[in-house]
Amino acid sequence: MRLLVDSHVLLWWLQADPRLAAGAAEAMADGDNTLYLSAASVWELSIKQSIGKLRVDVDLRSHARDQGFTELPITGAHATAIRDLPFHHKDPFDRMLVAQATVEGLTIVTADDAIAAYDVPLLPAT
Repeated sequence: MRLLVDSHVLLWWLQADPRLAAGAAEAMADGDNTLYLSAASVWELSIKQSIGKLRVDVDLRSHARDQGFTELPITGAHATAIRDLPFHHKDPFDRMLVAQATVEGLTIVTADDAIAAYDVPLLPAT
């Protein structure tokens, strides 16, 4: 499986947070699966760090890479795909994840119920 990990799931994974469902954690730990971290998630988490809403002791991008994540850049195809998405979710970062998953054929790992309204493969994180 090719898994696109939502921002909160990345934090749970890196902190071994018990909120991460066993099935999601197992899929993420499975070496046969590829883990992706969107540049949109890096952007979102960086904003939260800069305004003091998120405090972490490591560079999340480097730490994710060290944990086997592949960084997924935002492309013009991803940005264009947002145009065709219904407004089930208003968060631009989550909409980008949906667009990326759609274009790239990825499964989103998330606990965000609003993303479930989209026609995109999901792996529940809770």
